[in-house]
This record gives sequence, structure tokens and C-alpha cells, in this order.
Amino acid sequence: MSFLTIGHRGVMGVEPENTLRSFVRAQQTGMDVIELDLQLSKDGALVVMHDADVDRTTDGTGPVAEKTLAELRELDAGRGERVPVFEEVLDAVRAPLQAEIKDVAAARTLAEVMLKRELADRVEVSSFHDEAIAEIAALVPGVRTVLVASRWGSDVVERAQAVGAATLALNIRRLTLETVEHAHREGLRVIGWVVNTQTQLRLVRALELDGATTDHPEIRRTGRFTA
Repeated sequence: MSFLTIGHRGVMGVEPENTLRSFVRAQQTGMDVIELDLQLSKDGALVVMHDADVDRTTDGTGPVAEKTLAELRELDAGRGERVPVFEEVLDAVRAPLQAEIKDVAAARTLAEVMLKRELADRVEVSSFHDEAIAEIAALVPGVRTVLVASRWGSDVVERAQAVGAATLALNIRRLTLETVEHAHREGLRVIGWVVNTQTQLRLVRALELDGATTDHPEIRRTGRFTA
């Protein structure tokens, strides 16, 4: 498979993260895959937001899980954008998606949407939580999954294998050639995150990664020549 450039929360370096505006921009700039984050609202809606609280990315305060979808819709998520639900993203862009489960409880709701809309081919599911990966794999036949890690031990490849993940998404700042080679020997792809500089792109090339997650559209253009 060719090198993949993944738009981080859309293209959050130039647009408000995890908004329809950001996802559309990511598609327009040619990102191979668009990454987003999923959590559940108080009333069970599958909302697109990274943090457990709304404070950093909206003009509101408090936990996502304590707000209804209607209450979340009232918030400004940047440049007048509203907090989207997953189904809206599916309709707004055609690009492949990588949906990260931030809240383990969202796995079952995501599985219901994926089964209803037959999304196993279009949507790859990622998570820091091994149990979320295992659950989505059990609920959605044929789903492709990614185990994400910021800090990890020597067993990270075995952890991915245990939950059936085909890909590891690992923090570029801590990634070593030893880990990449181990993963590749076991047939796993390795994605580096977050890759935003030419120095980091050179590291991507040196490590022979299968892809990179980035905040910036220009990384895709230069990445074609350096990775």
C-alpha cells in the first residue's frame, strides 16, 4: 500500500478542528484519509470532539458527556462552526475516514452506524483503548482497526495483535526503528503522528513508515517527495 497522509481532525492547523469546515478542507487538499474523534453526548449522540470537555475548542464549558446534543449545537466550535455528529461528516465528505473512539462507550454506537450504513470499507476505527478496538472488531465484521499509543512498552505490537488491529499509530517523537521493524515483521502498518515539520518528515522516511498524520495541508504535498 502506498504512503498515506492523514488529515488530523481535518486540517486543524488551518481550520477549527473536528468541524465540517475542517473536514471539507482536508478533502479539498487531497488528504488520503481524514481523522476525527468520537464521543457520546448526554443523550447518546455520536458527536465529533477530541477533548472530554468542550472548553478548549468551543465557547462553552463543561464535559461533553453532561450536555445534550441540542446544548452542544448551541456552542461555537470556531469561525461559527457547530459541533458535528458523525453522520454529518459521512455526508459532507467522500474521503475515507479514520474514526478515533475517545470514549469507550462510543464503540457500540459507532458499530450501529457502521452496520446500518455499511461502512466497513470506508471507515477505519482507531483508539488508545484496547477494549474499544476489541469491541468494535467483534461488532462489525471486516472492520479495519488501529491501535493508537503515545507512550508504550515493548509489548505494543503484541497488544495490537491481541485485539486484531492491522495498524499502529504511534507518537513520532518516541518512535524507534526497532519498534517499526518489529511491527513490519508481524505484518502491521505503522503510522506516525503528528508530523508537521520537514524534520519530522525526514524521520518518517528514515523509519520507513506507512503513513503520517498531520495538521497541515502542505505536508501532503511535500510528503509525496520525502516519504
